[in-house]
Parts: sequence; structure tokens; C-alpha cells
Amino acid sequence: MIALNRWRQRLAAARNWLIARAIFAILYWIQKLPPDRALAFLDRAARRIGPWSPRHRLALENLRMAFPGKSEADRQAIALDMWGNMARLLGEYVFMDQLFAHADEGPRHDRIDVEGAEEFIRLRDNPGPRIFFTAHLGNFELPPIVGAGYGLSISSLFRAPNNPFIASQLLTARATRMGGLVASRAGAALALARILDDGGSIGLLVDQKFAGGLPTTFFGRPCQTNPLLAKLARRADCAIHPVHCVRLPDGRFRLVLHAAIEAPRDKNGDVDVPALTQQINDVVENWVRADPGQWMWFHRRWEIRSIK
Repeated sequence: MIALNRWRQRLAAARNWLIARAIFAILYWIQKLPPDRALAFLDRAARRIGPWSPRHRLALENLRMAFPGKSEADRQAIALDMWGNMARLLGEYVFMDQLFAHADEGPRHDRIDVEGAEEFIRLRDNPGPRIFFTAHLGNFELPPIVGAGYGLSISSLFRAPNNPFIASQLLTARATRMGGLVASRAGAALALARILDDGGSIGLLVDQKFAGGLPTTFFGRPCQTNPLLAKLARRADCAIHPVHCVRLPDGRFRLVLHAAIEAPRDKNGDVDVPALTQQINDVVENWVRADPGQWMWFHRRWEIRSIK
């Protein structure tokens, strides 16, 4: 049995290595093209290849649950937009230094329209613990990049891809222009709490399932949601800012930094963790409804799992 497990591990490692090599080879040739041309190519290719993936079937199942009133053609179009968005995101890691080299050029960067630029500046000039949250929409790596451009450092919690070879390269790309990075593993919550204790800012992605998480709803359907943000907010009693990115035509983006939300309180005046967790889900749902083709529909958001 031990020998069999070792062979399985070796086969999995070999598969991951081959997949990573294939992706790196494609990106190597892609980076020889002008950025906009390369991203358009990846977009077209993903729209052709994506529907052959088992993830496409999962995306359509999720879209049927979220949008029962839409036609199958409309749901197919949203799924294709999703594949195009994800392919562009992958390519944007390659061209990050070229695309976002001047993300601090005020409210109208050459590729990024920043709504709430004055809020970035206000927060920079008034230090204190803050939590920023976003979702897997558009290029969801942009909030800390733009924040850093305005002089506001945001330490982001990140979950590395399952493929360790891809994860290593992705971490290198992220580290070039983003603020601090906190790996999603044992001790991450304590590390984030310490940053808040020291008056720093943290950023969290909040829209994926969390086995054993709090019972909540998303698009009116039961799901489990990670209570980490709400627990940190309760502990630090700090401001909570939604921020999200929308992909625009012609390779542009709109980054929206919202004013701090009013966290619900319990009878003792403390942050109500379940209520805040649901409130965050509702904020994300509104974003996704507005731009459904830019969200990641291929994860099992409504899967309910218990931890034994």
C-alpha cells in the first residue's frame, strides 16, 4: 500500500510538471507578442477550448441554479465570457509590468479607471487597521496593485494553485507589484490578526466555498462561507471596505473602492459574525449579477460539506 501511494504521488507530480511545462511553453511564446494581441489570442482560444472541459459543465450547472430564468443560450454566453476572462487573467500575469507599470497615475491610469481614488488617498493619509475584501471578478489581483501605487500597502491572503510548479511561478509574478502576501495555511489567521494589531491593512477574497463554514445563502441558495473576515473584524473592530474590479472593452479595467460598510452588531455591541458573513455574500452577489461573465462559475460554491 505504501509503495502504491508513492507511485500515485509520483504520477501526480509528473502530471503537474507536464501541465506546468505546457502552460509555461504557451506563455513563453505569448510574451513575444504585443500584450493586447496576445491577450486577444488567449481570449479566443479559451472560448474554443473551455467548453470541452468538465469545468464547463459545472459552470453551466451553477448558472442554471443562479439564473433559472435565463435561457440556455444566455448561460452558454456567460460561460464563454468567463473562459475569456480567465485566459486574459493568465496572460496579464505575463505582462504585469507592462500593463500596470503606472497604476498610481491618479484616477485615470491608461488602463485602469479608479472609482474611489480619493478614498485610497484618504486611507493612506490616515493609517489604521482596515480589511478590504473582493471577489474573483475581472482581474482580482488589481486592488493591492493599485493600492500600492497610491502608497497604501495591503497584505493579501492568497491560496496557491494545487499545481506546485504553477504556484511557484504565480507567487513570483504576484510578488513583483503587490503588497505583502500571506499564504492560506495553518497560522494564516494569526498572521492577519497581527497585521491588523499593528495598524496595517489586509485583503481577502471571500467568494469561494469553505467546508464546514457558516451556513449562509448566495443567489438565494444555501452555501457555506468562511467566517474569517467577520471574525477578524470582530477582533479588531476596524473598517471594512469592499473593492472590486470590472473588465472593460479594449483591455481596460474599472476598479471600484467602496466606502466602509456598516457591520451588523449583536446585543453586546460586538460585530455579529454570522450576519456580517451573510452581508458580504450579498455584496458579492450584487457584483456578480451585474457582470456574470467575469466571475469564476466553475467552482462548487453551493456544495455543502461537513468537517468530521
